[in-house]
Amino acid sequence: MKLLDSPIVAYLMAILRVRLDRARTAPTRGASAVEWVIITAIIAGVALTLATLISSLVKTKSSEIESNFGGGGAKT
Repeated sequence: MKLLDSPIVAYLMAILRVRLDRARTAPTRGASAVEWVIITAIIAGVALTLATLISSLVKTKSSEIESNFGGGGAKT
């Protein structure tokens, strides 16, 4: 007798199919997707804010360093 022909395996496969079907058709599935979109949007907003802040700070420090060295760099 093959392992896949066992009644226990058939029973477990049937339970798995039912659970998968319930998970796919559950009414909370859409709500979960909306939650993921909101979480992703918040993370993207925070990342964009941090990138803008860091860029601004780097430009400010760069200008400060350049002015302290009289323009800096080689002039041609």
